[in-house]
Amino acid sequence: MTRIIALALAITAGTMAQASDDYIKIDPAKTQQIETLLTEQGYDVRKIEMDDGLYEAYALKDGARYEIYLDSNLTVVKTEIDD
Repeated sequence: MTRIIALALAITAGTMAQASDDYIKIDPAKTQQIETLLTEQGYDVRKIEMDDGLYEAYALKDGARYEIYLDSNLTVVKTEIDD
C-alpha cells in the first residue's frame, strides 16, 4: 500500500514540475502597458498571459469576449471573438 501511495505522489509531483516549466512570468510593467493600450481602445482587460511567444489578453468589449494576441512590440497580430 505504501508503495502505491509513494508512486502516486511521485507521478503527481513530476506532472506539477513539468507544468511549472511551461509557465512564463510576464514583467508587471509589460502587463501594465498592454492593459493601458487595450483600455484606451475600449476593452475591459481581464487577464494577460503568454502563449507561443505572444502576449494573450482576455478582454470584454461591447458585451463580447475577446482574445487579443500581441507580439513583443505590443502590436496586435490577431484578435478572436468568443460569442
